[in-house]
Amino acid sequence: MTSREIVRRTLNYEHPERVAHSFEESDVCWAACSVKTRATEWQEVGSRWERTEWGNLWARLDATSKGEVVKGVLTDLSELETYEFPDYSREQDYAHIKIRRENHADKWLIGEMPGFAFNIARKMRKLEQYLMDVLLEKDRIHEFHNRIDRMLEDMIRNYAAVGVDCVMFPEDWGTQKQTLISPKIWRVEFFPRFKKLCGIAHDLGIKVFMHSCGQIEAIVPGLIEAGMDVLQFDQPDLHGIDTLAEHQKHNKITFWCPIDIQTTLQSRDEHIIRAKAREMLDKLWQGRGGFIAGYYEDNASIGLDPKWQAYACDEFRRYGLRSIINPQGMA
Repeated sequence: MTSREIVRRTLNYEHPERVAHSFEESDVCWAACSVKTRATEWQEVGSRWERTEWGNLWARLDATSKGEVVKGVLTDLSELETYEFPDYSREQDYAHIKIRRENHADKWLIGEMPGFAFNIARKMRKLEQYLMDVLLEKDRIHEFHNRIDRMLEDMIRNYAAVGVDCVMFPEDWGTQKQTLISPKIWRVEFFPRFKKLCGIAHDLGIKVFMHSCGQIEAIVPGLIEAGMDVLQFDQPDLHGIDTLAEHQKHNKITFWCPIDIQTTLQSRDEHIIRAKAREMLDKLWQGRGGFIAGYYEDNASIGLDPKWQAYACDEFRRYGLRSIINPQGMA
């Protein structure tokens, strides 16, 4: 069974022979289009690192983390009238991905997206100002989001045409306690957009994966209803493993998670980490699918020696076999 088949069976709850995973040797590989986004390389500027993309200024204090937008390109919503979005409609910007597909025919190929409307718009405006705009400038924000969606539709269609298995986007909707936008506003302004874009992808035969940080349990049912196939959480304990498992009782939703990077991994206790890996497999995978064992790539930014995640990976490999966890599972 190839990696690609294992991931496919995982998403369909068709009893893969082992748990799918994104640590070495990963079952997934990535592809990015070559659209020009006015991106620059990271440069050390004084006491921090800086770069720009889409006209947004990014900064970070170290040399490894992803950083954050510290100044959006739009100081006023009126500037949208002259702002030129990247052009994701050109087929030639995706042509090289056909070769990647051919070279990695046995892997699950992910087409990288910059986000959906929320993630893109919040970076183009200062976050606090954008959240106010959503409340006070509803018509202008609605059109802002519409322009982003039209761009993303082009991206999804072009990715599907060159053979990716799914598209994936980051969209950090939550703080450690709640969503950044009320669930009611999310349902009105954003749910229809998720549903439309997921529908386009599914009609083209590809899946949709989403990464989000923070506590977003309030909108997880809506994300599933909209058609999300995989939700990637680096802090699954923030939701609760039992809560995530409850969603799977009525929906074929797959969760892609490492051991929680802010709680369990921080214990620096091999026995606790291994026990959590087994719990996640017992409750979220069960030998039938619905779970991808993850790996947080930037150990330095969370202050951990890689050995702690190595214990998790080892336990996922040892225990994540259908023959062990569900010997009666279908072939």
